[in-house]
Amino acid sequence: MSHDAAYWLQKIRALDLPARVKIMNVCGGHERSITLAGLRGALPDNIELIPGPGCPVCVCPEEDVYQAIQLALNEKIILVAFGDMLRVPVNVPRNEPRSLDAARAAGADIRPIASPTEAVQIARDNPDIAVVFFAAGFETTTAPVAAMLAAGVPSNLSVLLSGRLTWPAVAMLLEAGKPGFDALIAPGHVATVMGPEEWDFVTARHGLPAAVAGFTPESLLAATYSVLRQLQGERPFLDNCYPQLVRPGGNVSARRQLAQTMDVVDANWRGVGVIAASGFGIKPALAAHNARLRFPAYDDPARKRAGEMPPGCDCAKVVLGRIYPDQCRLYGRACTPRSPVGPCMVSDEGACRIWWASGIREAKVA
Repeated sequence: MSHDAAYWLQKIRALDLPARVKIMNVCGGHERSITLAGLRGALPDNIELIPGPGCPVCVCPEEDVYQAIQLALNEKIILVAFGDMLRVPVNVPRNEPRSLDAARAAGADIRPIASPTEAVQIARDNPDIAVVFFAAGFETTTAPVAAMLAAGVPSNLSVLLSGRLTWPAVAMLLEAGKPGFDALIAPGHVATVMGPEEWDFVTARHGLPAAVAGFTPESLLAATYSVLRQLQGERPFLDNCYPQLVRPGGNVSARRQLAQTMDVVDANWRGVGVIAASGFGIKPALAAHNARLRFPAYDDPARKRAGEMPPGCDCAKVVLGRIYPDQCRLYGRACTPRSPVGPCMVSDEGACRIWWASGIREAKVA
């Protein structure tokens, strides 16, 4: 039986809770729903909802974006990427293109796409030109890329893969000592693909309440109520508050295609650093479609030293849930959606962009 948001709010307000409870929501889609629905203002004052590391655009390594820009500028190729990636800034001198959008303005053939099928179609339509698909994203975005590779792609199409798994960043936060939150709301769309079991470690290893949520205010409030009840009863477990789509084991076909085409590898997260076993790499059997191997001259390991956030940008702290977006020194000042300094202000899943869209326009810092 489903209940509306008012029902869950009433149940939450009736709980006898500690003075302060901090709940991290991992997913950028969750953060958008929470902020635009005004859930923070509707919940009791002692419940804090903290946005977490669930923005793939925000954590995509700067060196990968730079590599895509240089490839597009210096090779006779068509570069395609998901639309959000085109405005992500990199750290370069002012006279150089600092985003894929700027590289396109400088003459590179760069095209935004919404799905891997568009990349395949562009490659088929241009058989004499190399097409590079810059594919950044978490499991839900990477699974369709795996399906594309598993189905077979034109010989002129290669993938510059920057895929990440969601849970290792949360594991890193929990293993780094005091995590800064008391409970976790896990992303429903990732659990739909990978299965909810990926999040068992939160309760089993760290003793924190956890719940998988969908994207409606009702599902998010049901998950909030669940983790609060778990805290109150001191009996943490992983609750599935999105049973409509999340099933044990996840999507068997999608997981099989991921395993067939990709390996799990150590991966760099922008502003965070390398997290063990947190990324996807294209399997050696598909080397002909691996843009890193096809265009090795543009894979510059030295670039990682320049790959932090721009000077003054606190996006990494926002991603890790250590500060709120409006506590960044540049928020609403040098950094706005029209002229983003850091990636958190670029993507629709970036917490800074979401907060700006909700009407929060000024930084809280002095």
